[in-house]
Amino acid sequence: MTFDRSIKIAPSILAADFANFGAECEAIEAQGADWVHVDVMDGHFVPNITFGPAMCAAIRPHIKGVMDVHLMISPVDPYIDAFAKARADFITAHVEATPHIHRTLQAIRDAGVKAGVALNPGTPASAVAELLDMVDLICVMTVNPGFGGQKFIDMSAKIRELRAMIGDRPIHIEIDGGVDPKTAPLVALAGADVLVAGSAAFKGGSVSDPAPYGENIRAIRAAAEGTYV
Repeated sequence: MTFDRSIKIAPSILAADFANFGAECEAIEAQGADWVHVDVMDGHFVPNITFGPAMCAAIRPHIKGVMDVHLMISPVDPYIDAFAKARADFITAHVEATPHIHRTLQAIRDAGVKAGVALNPGTPASAVAELLDMVDLICVMTVNPGFGGQKFIDMSAKIRELRAMIGDRPIHIEIDGGVDPKTAPLVALAGADVLVAGSAAFKGGSVSDPAPYGENIRAIRAAAEGTYV
């Protein structure tokens, strides 16, 4: 997987048809999605329960590109191997979810998976200052995690700070929460390159009528690229 900072759109299957995940993954990729984002929630670290390793393993054959697994769970470490065996390309853990995030990131990399670290809106960029040589991705939450469809929280200053900290390291900055054509330019201009979109990507479409997925993805990408530097 060659690193680049071009804008990548990563639809979150949290907004997809739960009864038809395999076909939904195929449909969004066919309509221009760069990555497929999987929001894993445990009802403990966040107030919702979604998917586990078995579901990730089930949809993996339906995903040609990147499967981006975002663990909103605590503890994290006991589940890393299962998600690695499900062939996740990225596994992202929250800095707030474990007292030993350094060890967690090392375990993800030891499992042969690219390691991501996520920051809730109330967590400063400085929380990952000592982790930059251990991560492949930093996920900036622009909503408080737990549910889709929430209102965007502007984290532009944090994104700019992270981008300056990263320098020339090959680290993606991912944005998760409330991304749509209106908010995409804000985060892209600040330095983000991976935009997770849930309802904004899936709205108006279905497996039987996937064209709106493509229209949505193109609109978000065009908005982001219009100001991306």
